[in-house]
Amino acid sequence: MPLLGLLPRRAWAALLSQLLRPPCASCTGAVRCQSQVAEAVLTSQLKAHQEKPNFIIKIPKGTRDLSPQHMVVREKILDLVISCFKRHGAKGMDTPAFELKETLTEKYGEDSGLMYDLKDQGGELLSLRYDLTYPSSLTDLCEVPFARYLAMNKVKKMKRYHVGKVWRRESPSIVQGRYREFCQCDFDIAGQFDPMIPDAECLKIMCEILSGLQLGDFLIKVNDRRIVDGMFAACGVPESKFRAICSSIDKLDKMAWKDVRHEMVAKKGLAPEVADRIGDYVQCHGGVSLVEQMFQDPRLSQNKQALEGLEDLKLLFEYLNLFGIAEKISFDLSLARGLDYYTGVIYEAVLLQTPTQAGEEPLNVGSVAAGGRYDGLVGMFDPKGHKVPCVGLSIGVERIFYIVEQRMKTKGEKVRTTETQVFVATPQKNFLQERLKLITELWDAGIKAEMLYKNNPKLLTQLHYCESTGIPLVVIIGEQELKEGIIKIRSVASREEVAIKRENLVAEIQKRLSES
Repeated sequence: MPLLGLLPRRAWAALLSQLLRPPCASCTGAVRCQSQVAEAVLTSQLKAHQEKPNFIIKIPKGTRDLSPQHMVVREKILDLVISCFKRHGAKGMDTPAFELKETLTEKYGEDSGLMYDLKDQGGELLSLRYDLTYPSSLTDLCEVPFARYLAMNKVKKMKRYHVGKVWRRESPSIVQGRYREFCQCDFDIAGQFDPMIPDAECLKIMCEILSGLQLGDFLIKVNDRRIVDGMFAACGVPESKFRAICSSIDKLDKMAWKDVRHEMVAKKGLAPEVADRIGDYVQCHGGVSLVEQMFQDPRLSQNKQALEGLEDLKLLFEYLNLFGIAEKISFDLSLARGLDYYTGVIYEAVLLQTPTQAGEEPLNVGSVAAGGRYDGLVGMFDPKGHKVPCVGLSIGVERIFYIVEQRMKTKGEKVRTTETQVFVATPQKNFLQERLKLITELWDAGIKAEMLYKNNPKLLTQLHYCESTGIPLVVIIGEQELKEGIIKIRSVASREEVAIKRENLVAEIQKRLSES
């Protein structure tokens, strides 16, 4: 009998029509059963024939799978970052992966188009958390869930950290460590405190993390939104164009000044002489001496907002000196941000170089951490408009992951993907029960242990597994060991074996692990 899938279409149709004809009363039950089975088979054959055969298994654009090797690297980086946050007294917290769409879109103007909207479920319009990446545009919607949390729970003071995935609907740049789905790490201090003390601590945390990760030399650019707005006003920028021009200035880390000037004049309608005055400022950068110089500037010294910002930056540099990190900080007048909620100091960390091998091109991933002060955001969510001053930072862990992974790939470094300390082995058959007793004893003592899931594995296979996975110790039990009440401990690296009493096994292994 030919396969159903190979029957011509006319034969299928004829057979189906015969099977579906009304049966006689005497054989109704039997035929009905056979008819239903045949109908189901033929329908599935037709459906399979009509479906597209060339289905491609892939992940969505701008996302990635994380192998066990990747996860080891990421966990080490996140452990370092989180331990720094905890060292500074932060509490961990989390918020939903999605928020009410109106909570996000009403605050962010043009950037709201980068959010992933969810289909209406239960009468609520929702959007995924959008961009926790300060380094890309400093549009950090992790601040929105945090601000909403503070307002909703009437929290006036809090120091917290938040690690989680976010989603951004734009063209990804994989070569720069930018994805549509990525992980972000945030640290924020909420509450009314004396000026610049929390801000200085945020910069100190940035320095500690970037130094600990050993990514290479770095610099943290600092400015103040009040200085930016004061500069625009002093240069003659109409107030209605402040945010548009700010958005252009923010591109100076990616574009030359002449291209930014062209955008401001040709596309945003700014007078050429006003653009030239801005150019005199945004190409200035330095330390506290530049802050002092700006106090004497004929334009900025006449602007109240700019003077307030300069006073705070002067105080900030005093604290940075006491923290011992002033040489890592640069007052940079080109640092500007496009969002409305930043009210004071803003900062952004960039790598001056990445570790490279001879003849290798350095990696260009942009900034790796950033933050700022946002004193008005909580008030937007509070029904009575009560404000809670906040300052925070975000670590661009996705870009850092990319740098570290590329460096390890270049050096050919191997990553051990498990933390197994001991492998339980046997050279003989029918010793599964003894191995299970032995590994249970190790697990119950808190020792990380493994064994092969076979009744009678070969000893060579077991030892090769230990060498390939980096397990340092092997405990071996066989007929002779069982008879004498001993266990053999083998060092995988040196291949030396010693016999110890069975009852001393856990203590001996713990001793060896503590010494390694």
